[in-house]
Amino acid sequence: MAETITKIDKLINELCPEGVEFKELGEIWKRAPKSKIGVGKIPLLGVGKIICFTSGSKDYLVNDFLVDGEYIFVNDGGVADFKYYSGKAYYTDHVFTFGIESELVNVKFVYYFLKDNQFMINEKMFQGSGLKNLQKKLFETLKIPLPPLPIQEEIVKILDNFTELEAELEAELEARKKQYEYYRDELLTFGDDVEFKELGEICLNTNNIKWKENQNTNYEYIDLSSVSRDNNQISETKTINSDNAPSRAQQIVNEGDVIFGTTRPTLKRYSLINSEHHNQICSTGFCVLRANPKKLLPKFLFFILKTTKFYDYVENNQEGAGYPSISNGKVKKFKIPFPSLQEQNRIVAILDKFDALVNDISIGLPAELELRKKQYEYYRNKLLTFKEKLTV
Repeated sequence: MAETITKIDKLINELCPEGVEFKELGEIWKRAPKSKIGVGKIPLLGVGKIICFTSGSKDYLVNDFLVDGEYIFVNDGGVADFKYYSGKAYYTDHVFTFGIESELVNVKFVYYFLKDNQFMINEKMFQGSGLKNLQKKLFETLKIPLPPLPIQEEIVKILDNFTELEAELEAELEARKKQYEYYRDELLTFGDDVEFKELGEICLNTNNIKWKENQNTNYEYIDLSSVSRDNNQISETKTINSDNAPSRAQQIVNEGDVIFGTTRPTLKRYSLINSEHHNQICSTGFCVLRANPKKLLPKFLFFILKTTKFYDYVENNQEGAGYPSISNGKVKKFKIPFPSLQEQNRIVAILDKFDALVNDISIGLPAELELRKKQYEYYRNKLLTFKEKLTV
């Protein structure tokens, strides 16, 4: 990598030793037509081989296109997330799309610059109460460094290589996750020799907080958004008390409880409560499952909630089209295998090892992927930082 950086430095010294020109994004872009199709109307486009970008993480393949060429796509509401594509493409109504007019500007170079500044763009150029929207008047004033085309192309080549390597590692990790999920489901599948019981039969009752009796105490509040869907950890909580507690802040959780998000349940928001969050408060949007320690290990219950069988049950029993949910009662009707505590311990020990191999960023492939991402972000920032040429 050092040799590559040296090559870039030589090109800069040769082609632009006094610095590079900066231009506002609005001076170099060509805005694509706004889409009139929302996500719900994507089926009207027919199934095909042309990518259709949405403002979310899911894209579709359709039979129509709005643009053909190199374009950059960003959702105009929520959180900034830039995408690049070359070829025919469609996009939904909450995706802002633009290309680059000048032949002296590499579209992918601009894309990588925007990715490198994504956090700043999200903080300063997405505004509004509630759902934030991209302020295009601000966005078009963003200054883009424009070194000579050979330098842009060399930087794109380097960053493409990083992206390709990262994609290979992610694909390998995804394959391992699928392998892990297969063995997990196999380990948690039992025959007639093991008793099955409803969750409600082997879980203990939980309590709600009485705010009138707890007026001088602060608690950490676990909302649905507090639980990471990537690693099932509780990431961000909000400090609340009787004065500012949301109406849904009701349920007391203890160490060893398993919480499962019942609102839009197929998003798979579930977590095992640790000592840090013992005796804190969670939203009524969770079903709190407290294993009876004489019969059921909390970690065994946690792994049960990860199984394909459980999510098939959830999908079949959720109600509501626009904002689906499943009741606590329905969740507790789910029947789980009930082997001996000794057998539960054995299975948990095996699954803990598997889980670490695909999720723990301190070891193995996840650690390598995390290292590559940090390395990529470092070099991307280094490669895309330029001295601005002074104009007299």
